[in-house]
Amino acid sequence: MRLKGDILRVFIYIVTLFSFIVPVTGQAPKYSNEFLAIGVGARALGMANSVIASVNDVTSGYWNPAGLNLQFMDIQGALMHAEYFAGVAKYDYGAISVRIDENSVAGLSVLRFGVDDIPNTLELIDSDGNIRYDRISTFSAADYGFLFTYARESEIEGLYFGANMKLLYRKTGNFASAWGFGFDAAARYNLDKWHFAASGKDITSTFNAWRFNTSELEEVFAATGNDLPENSLELTVPRIILGASREIIISEKFGMLAEMDADITFDGKRHVLIGTNFLSIDPHIGIEFDYRKIIYLRMGMNNVQLIPDFDKSKSFDFQPTLGLGVRLKNFLVDYALTDIGDQSIALYSNVFSLTYSFNLPVWMNKE
Repeated sequence: MRLKGDILRVFIYIVTLFSFIVPVTGQAPKYSNEFLAIGVGARALGMANSVIASVNDVTSGYWNPAGLNLQFMDIQGALMHAEYFAGVAKYDYGAISVRIDENSVAGLSVLRFGVDDIPNTLELIDSDGNIRYDRISTFSAADYGFLFTYARESEIEGLYFGANMKLLYRKTGNFASAWGFGFDAAARYNLDKWHFAASGKDITSTFNAWRFNTSELEEVFAATGNDLPENSLELTVPRIILGASREIIISEKFGMLAEMDADITFDGKRHVLIGTNFLSIDPHIGIEFDYRKIIYLRMGMNNVQLIPDFDKSKSFDFQPTLGLGVRLKNFLVDYALTDIGDQSIALYSNVFSLTYSFNLPVWMNKE
């Protein structure tokens, strides 16, 4: 009877979170602050970002703040570097988490996605009409995210909560900059080998206040017939991610974990597997095999779509991902190969990440 009561309370928490998210969506542009939706950690990327119900390390601060309280270590740190579009864009991530007491953990995650050394040709032609290459300078267009995380175990056995306070800074050279602020909230429930999770991103909507410096642009914009940009407010509407995972013991030395997640957005129809005018659902799955919790093999499937053809038929399409992981005492080195199969872009990324635990958990000290 107690188990049924606990499940009912968990269901109420999730429904409450969901109902809090939906009404605040309103009308807003899609794909705002999309650098926060790329993902962090090669483990997650190798599993097609299907980790919100199973993540239990420092990267939980990004994926599911509630999972941060399940880390075995008192202090843990992580680093990741990835490059996109043949190295044009660089994506960096660093995080640290610290256990406060038996029931709570705090963390800090920092992200940067940027394109550097962009040529600024506004001064290419001098006042006499001469082309002056020595007048070309460079600038960067970069987005920064700072996630302050707090996770706590509830009085209900197996139920955990967590939240993020997000501070965003976006800058395009000396031409434009923006500050943003928002919150995430999440819950996770463990039931034997099953894990269930709900993560609400930008639950109160995230606001970016843009400020434009038009002093260097007035002449060029006037010559090209463009209107000067004005200071504005950019809104990132909420989304919710639901997930369920299951641990399977194959043998004494081999184990497996399978997870299925679904990203649910409320900003109109998107090109995903399930799209309506009210919401869109983007499912993705990931599988992880392990040998004695030392060597990991991962694979996943995301960007699942039904592609319409000229004869009005539809074909099934998806993007596969692969990953490897090796644990060496306090270190966990992960690798992921993503974007494979996306022939429309014909690019893929090799992603590496490193996680370091400042003290070993009890189960690893046992022979």
